[in-house]
Amino acid sequence: MGAYDHTLARVETYFDKTATKTWERLTSDAPVSKVRETVRAGRDKMRALMLSRLPADLSGQRVLDAGCGAGQMTIELARRGAEVVACDISPSLVDIAELRTPPELLGQITFTSGDMLDDRLGDFDHVVAMDSLIYYSGADIGKALKRLEPRTSGRVVFTVAPRTRLLMGMWYAGKLFPRSDRSPVMIPHDADRLAQDVMGEGVKRKLRRVDQVTSGFYISQAMELRP
Repeated sequence: MGAYDHTLARVETYFDKTATKTWERLTSDAPVSKVRETVRAGRDKMRALMLSRLPADLSGQRVLDAGCGAGQMTIELARRGAEVVACDISPSLVDIAELRTPPELLGQITFTSGDMLDDRLGDFDHVVAMDSLIYYSGADIGKALKRLEPRTSGRVVFTVAPRTRLLMGMWYAGKLFPRSDRSPVMIPHDADRLAQDVMGEGVKRKLRRVDQVTSGFYISQAMELRP
């Protein structure tokens, strides 16, 4: 099993067996702890930022929501008129996403569980991957983008964990004090070094920074490949 497949298996175990209820609650309007409130707010800001990189009207365009989770991004893409392929490694989260989707949007969305890089998902106008590549090394992110690049005519917008002092402190604390219900360890990245790693894997488009969102315990950097 390669590094990407090994990490994918750990992510699947966490989201589909350990943390489904936690993520179902976090992505709803249900009350959560103060810490998780900051994470929820940060994710809302990041989702809006990523969506701002795509056309306001996506009618007739095919978009991959890679790592769709509970479907918040999926619904927003469909509201813009996109034909969305909503894929997540966790069948449980995909079921939640489908149940939460307004009935009038269901005809625009294909829900599926499995590897978001699967070639059988087809070609796309755009790809968004919010917090679904944050557990991978630079080389593995490069390999993932190399698989998506020839199948995507427009933008690939995704997030990574930035290599900031605050996040690195939390990262080391997490390694020192692991808990069984904690998610797989994120791998922080320096954007310039990540761009080199991606280019080293044969990706032809230039990797660009978009912006960073910091909200309490949520710290994330948006990146994109564009034509």
